[in-house]
Amino acid sequence: MTATGEPPVDLRAFHNEVAGHLLAAAAREEARAAAARFAAGLDWLPTAERAEVERRFAAEHLALARASWERTARRGEELRGEYEAVYRRLRARLLAGLLLGLALVVAVAVAVPAVG
Repeated sequence: MTATGEPPVDLRAFHNEVAGHLLAAAAREEARAAAARFAAGLDWLPTAERAEVERRFAAEHLALARASWERTARRGEELRGEYEAVYRRLRARLLAGLLLGLALVVAVAVAVPAVG
């Protein structure tokens, strides 16, 4: 709690939420613009039908963008898992190497006085 009694603001979550809203708004605008460009070539259609074509085109454009974002997010999660596994293996190998080196130093320290 803050001094005013409100819970602390998670700025990273807030930033991600705002970025998500901005990205979605940009995608909607891009879909509308693409739909308008597409429908502009259909000047032989009545206005109401052209508006319906634009609406359906924009909806399909947004659906494709969403599917692409979901695939990208899934792949990011897969890569994160793969990289974390590699990191854990490297960390374990490093620890094993350090312990082996320490054991070697201790063995040499014990053996040198015994020789002398």
